[in-house]
Parts: sequence; structure tokens; C-alpha cells
Amino acid sequence: MNGWSVRLLAALFAALLVITGAAGAERTEEKRDALRLHVIANSDTDEDQLIKLKVRDAVLECMAGFEGAESRNEAKTALLARGEALQEAADAVLRAEGAAYRAQLSFGRFAFPDRDYSGEVYPAGEYEALRITLGRGEGKNWWCVMFPPLCVIDCGEPASFYPDGRLEFKSILAELWRGIFG
Repeated sequence: MNGWSVRLLAALFAALLVITGAAGAERTEEKRDALRLHVIANSDTDEDQLIKLKVRDAVLECMAGFEGAESRNEAKTALLARGEALQEAADAVLRAEGAAYRAQLSFGRFAFPDRDYSGEVYPAGEYEALRITLGRGEGKNWWCVMFPPLCVIDCGEPASFYPDGRLEFKSILAELWRGIFG
């Protein structure tokens, strides 16, 4: 390669780094603006953890159509409008399971740890969320990102989950990006 080719490749590489860095910073801000769903189990007993997952499933089912929100504010409005139905869905599971406790729904800003959804890292910090506390709320929790929708998918069905309750997220665009840029 001549000197001109090397300089051109270096300039293209630098431009690519700037573009991907800017996109990464923008993506991090977008992630910090995410709207989350957070379900906290009554305790860490196997029974309470299973109930937590059943409440999660009932709440996600109740939210069918939610994934059509085009903005965070639209998603938040839809979520708050469904508060009573979500409360009833959670309480119906608790009644069916014979639980001696109820669900408490609250909406606000809550602290969350780092979370990796198949390579998409949501950094630790405070996020706006619908929190569903079951009974004493002393057990392990489950949470997902509702907007942009990672725990509710286009067909209105809950996304697939690993047996331990983690969300399995696959994105064709993310896979394509990784294929191109490693």
C-alpha cells in the first residue's frame, strides 16, 4: 500500500470509530430513558419464586398490544391506564395460588443493577418503572425493559425466558451489526 491508501484507511477507520462511538453514547442515553417492569417476590422460597413468575406472565399477557407504543411517553400513558387491570391480573394469580399476601403496584424511579440482554447492556442506575411487590417483597426479583419493548414482543405474547426467569432477547439488527463489525 502506498502512503495515500494507508492515510485513507486510517481516516475511514477513525470516522467509523467516531460514528460507532457517537451511536454508542446515544444508545446508552436511550437505555437510561428505558421504562421497566419490576416484580419482587414475597420471599426466596421455591413456591414464592414460582408465584413471582406466574404474576410476571399474567401481567405481560395483560399488556398485549403495549408493544405498539411509539414513544416512551405513549408507553408510560398506556401502562398507567392499565394499572387497575394489572393489579387485578397480579391478585388473580395470588388468589389462584392460595397466597396469603397481595400485590402492591407502584410507579416511580427505582435503582437497578447492570443488566445484559444478549449483549445489550443496560447500565446500573435509576430508571422509571412499574414495580410489583408481592407480599413482603423480600425475595429475588425479576425485571425487564418495557420501552423500548424487550419483555413484550410484537405478536402480543410474552418473550421467551430462560428457566431462571431471565429474558432471552434476540435482535436481527444486533446480530447483523455484530456480523459486520465483529
